[in-house]
Amino acid sequence: MPVLYLRELTGRKRSQQANRRLAHFLAFIAGATNAGGFLAVKQYTSHMSGLVSAMADSVALGTMEWLTTGLGALMSFLGGAACTAVLVNWGRRRRLESEYALPLMLEAGLLLGFGLLGGRLQMVHTLELVPATVALLCFTMGLQNAIITKISHAEIRTTHLTGMVTDIGIELGKAFYWNRSFEDEAGVRVKADMEKLWLLVRLVGVFFLGGVVGALGFKHVGFGSTLPLAAMLMLLAVVPVLDDLRHNVGF
Repeated sequence: MPVLYLRELTGRKRSQQANRRLAHFLAFIAGATNAGGFLAVKQYTSHMSGLVSAMADSVALGTMEWLTTGLGALMSFLGGAACTAVLVNWGRRRRLESEYALPLMLEAGLLLGFGLLGGRLQMVHTLELVPATVALLCFTMGLQNAIITKISHAEIRTTHLTGMVTDIGIELGKAFYWNRSFEDEAGVRVKADMEKLWLLVRLVGVFFLGGVVGALGFKHVGFGSTLPLAAMLMLLAVVPVLDDLRHNVGF
């Protein structure tokens, strides 16, 4: 990728086009991480609705073990999102070009950590490291979802699909709505935002593609399949980080 493209993609100066391009990369990585993580720990780590529901079931059934595990995963996701907010605001106060790239670099490091921790888990054949692996993945997913949320001002998500699929349904409803006399009661014609609709469809598709790639990678390569994902994140983030290092802005 050319330097100017990468600088626009993850740099401080944002555009809607750059936000949407970055969202495609992050949706792919989220899908791959979520699917590969499920094969590793038998749990999806970006689905907080399901996690909280499982915790409620645990309370109702009196099985407190899952409640503790679920609470740890939930707090890890929250911690990841909070960490992104801290890094972005820290970078913004110092006018760093890498205010959005820093969380991506951290995510790359965490994916490398997942590969190492997962390799240890596979080697020793024990369940003791499973909660730590789940917490690491949840933290990573919270970190990433907060990145694109802050960049796009909460217009785009990448780590879970419920909101996107809901928005797709809303836009489809608008598209198929029959405008009597071309206007509704308020005198405004109901019209679907086709640009937004196709963006959401593409993001869901890219997430699915990432899931297939992640699952196949984990199946055939194992935890080492996280290395290309980490490398992709580092590549996306490296130009703004190098810009700041070159200008000696206090790293």
